[in-house]
Amino acid sequence: MTAVPRLDRARAAGRRRYVTVLVVLVVAAAVGAVVALTTGSFQASPADVLAALLGGGDGSDRLIVVDMRLPRALAALIIGAGLGIAGMVFQTLSRNPLGSPDLVGFSAGSATGALVCLVIVTPAGNPAVGAWSGGLVALGLVFWLARGSGLARDRTILAGVALAALFVAVNDYLLTRAPLEIARSASLWLHGSLTAVSCGDVAFLALVIPPILAGIALLRRPLRMLELGEESAGALGVRTGLTQTLLVILAVGLTGTATAVAGPIGFVALTAPQIARRAVGGAGIPMAASGAMGAVLLLLADVLAQRALAPLQIPVGLVTGALGGAYLFWVIARSATSKR
Repeated sequence: MTAVPRLDRARAAGRRRYVTVLVVLVVAAAVGAVVALTTGSFQASPADVLAALLGGGDGSDRLIVVDMRLPRALAALIIGAGLGIAGMVFQTLSRNPLGSPDLVGFSAGSATGALVCLVIVTPAGNPAVGAWSGGLVALGLVFWLARGSGLARDRTILAGVALAALFVAVNDYLLTRAPLEIARSASLWLHGSLTAVSCGDVAFLALVIPPILAGIALLRRPLRMLELGEESAGALGVRTGLTQTLLVILAVGLTGTATAVAGPIGFVALTAPQIARRAVGGAGIPMAASGAMGAVLLLLADVLAQRALAPLQIPVGLVTGALGGAYLFWVIARSATSKR
């Protein structure tokens, strides 16, 4: 008779922990945004920032805060959330903590498609269509190479890693074909950068990413059932093939949209869902916490990229790559210790 109350208490404790983690992440995002808006080579007090955001202040405050720093911070939050949830989808479907867009070729494919658009098709144009197309091409190639294996197989991961290496080689070749000025900007973009983000880019992200997130949220229940395996999910009434295809296409859409604006930013999609899972506890990867964790990680990484070597700014993708590499080393060391 005591089993049910204990189960209810455990669920209530799990919900409280989830809410606590989300509150902490929201506070961390707010603190990161304040730091991003107020610090730098141009110092602005919180009062000056607030006045500029409300339409007051002098012209230099509005230029730096509203036109330059605010779009960059908002883009970091939106892109980070999108990448975190894309990683959650891939890792849940593949049941593999390495099953992220970075390591299975989709990010590199999106970058290749965007580069083709920038260098060959429409120089100086919007690379969004190319990024989406490149991600879908990478998706099709991975499924073809790993046909019959499904997402939850090592063969699929290996096919993605091989394709990623191929796409990187294509990217390098495209840079050699491009005019010097385009090659220089594209090379910076390939490392993942939020330096040139504008209000128009933020509007584009706000228009595209929320509907994709809503689509994933609508499929959240069957996604959780797929964690049990395709056979178990099918027995529960889930149309596994259709659901997996829709979820992967939506996750590729998130990756392609982020890549179109900021270039291929590595390791956020890999690390954010796993850190969120460890913070929240439980067996599954939480969707909202993964998005919030991705937003916080990318915003803080971009602040570090701007301030660490000031006045020199480094691409945020280099910072996330370093943090992601450190995370992988920690996972390897932890797994080796646990086996002793």
